[in-house]
Amino acid sequence: MFCSNCGTQISGSFCPNCGAAKGTEPTGGYAAPQHPTAAPSASSKSRVTAGVLGILLGGLGIHKFYMGKIGAGVVYILLCWTYIPAIVGLVEGIIYLTQDETTFQRNISNGKFF
Repeated sequence: MFCSNCGTQISGSFCPNCGAAKGTEPTGGYAAPQHPTAAPSASSKSRVTAGVLGILLGGLGIHKFYMGKIGAGVVYILLCWTYIPAIVGLVEGIIYLTQDETTFQRNISNGKFF
């Protein structure tokens, strides 16, 4: 049997997803809160802050440390004398600022930013 509120399969007397009792009518016009795929949490980072750090201090990898990518930040510091991290940091900062918030958060949670 499936929940009439959210469509989750029910094995007991209550829906494990929304808590509705088995056999209850759907709530009129109100959709029960769903578990989002990329739930914002206390660890979600600001894309504007990451972008500005990438543009201004990208050569030292400060934006990587801010986003929790410690290994990448160390690599940026080790290679800062080559100016390559400064160029990459500038490009990454621009990318961060031009992305929408949901794409940025999804990329961070999936580890796509190195």
